[in-house]
Amino acid sequence: MIPDFLRARSYANAIEALSARIAALEGRLAALDASNKATALAALEERVAAAEARSRRAAVYDIPVSLRGDFYERDDRPRDMQEYWSRHNVTNHREFTSIAESLDYLQYRNMQYPGYIDLLPVSGCDGKTVLDYGCGPGNDLVGFSHWSHPKRLIGADVSVPSLEQAKARLLLHGASAELIHMPYGSYSLPLENESVDYIHCSGVLMLVEDPPKMLREFRRVLRRNGEARIMVYNHDSLWLHLYVAYIVRLERGLYAERTMCESFARTTDGEYCPFVHVWRPAEVGSMAAEAGFAAEFIGAALSLWELHLLPLRFKALLDPRLPGESRDFLLGLVLDEHGYPRHRGAYAGIDACYRLRPSEA
Repeated sequence: MIPDFLRARSYANAIEALSARIAALEGRLAALDASNKATALAALEERVAAAEARSRRAAVYDIPVSLRGDFYERDDRPRDMQEYWSRHNVTNHREFTSIAESLDYLQYRNMQYPGYIDLLPVSGCDGKTVLDYGCGPGNDLVGFSHWSHPKRLIGADVSVPSLEQAKARLLLHGASAELIHMPYGSYSLPLENESVDYIHCSGVLMLVEDPPKMLREFRRVLRRNGEARIMVYNHDSLWLHLYVAYIVRLERGLYAERTMCESFARTTDGEYCPFVHVWRPAEVGSMAAEAGFAAEFIGAALSLWELHLLPLRFKALLDPRLPGESRDFLLGLVLDEHGYPRHRGAYAGIDACYRLRPSEA
């Protein structure tokens, strides 16, 4: 038997259908005489309650943020990453009042992506010069200062407000870092050649207009025996092939006329984030090689949102409109002992993580 929530196309559609049904029943109710109205009203209330229950169940699998679906048609859409990321950041500009609260938030955020912190750890950098590129309001700077003892800690970001928040948060922890503002369009770090042991770049490179140019700058400042780890968005993910391909484009009818990558870009860092790249491992490897790195795909982390949507993969496969690539992806998933899906041996999550080492090292 198909559960009720699979019958409801979405919360918004269910509400629209509910409103139409109520209007029709109210019209019938108005035509009844007084003796029958009480019975009819009770029946109406019962129908409304049942419809509301179905709508609530449908909402569990609906889009968790408001998507207008008109980004590419709007003349006032933001075009400058500095402006956008000065208004938005990963903590929603939250101010922390204690070390415990700050660390709890960091651990909570990492928990949203099981396995992520093992792929991009903030420990094991004792005595090293560490650059956190795209540090935002200081999540990972706090992590490095708490779980490592780096000789030198550097944070760089496009957003001045986020850098101020990072400074305040580090002060709360009794830690400090050199904070660098990178104006939009700037790729030159004020650091000497081969002066950094470890570069941490989580969720940033895919938001840079010229990623190969940024990677070349990473190569310039990284020591020959150094290492960079980056997290970028993964094309081979449930996010793209289930959430975007099916729920956003087919169930909700949003951005269905755009390319899959354009649709994907509207669903990650806020609908009006100017641009977002999504890559396959081969594409990352090619960019890295161009910049003088050997890239190793070390795995992907699933988001809890993707795991939450996983039961809908069979409903998606029943839809003849689902693109062949997404159908093949969903059919090829293999669940591990924890119920986590794998694609070609790697977890099928949005956060693809890579280790970069200088090619000549």
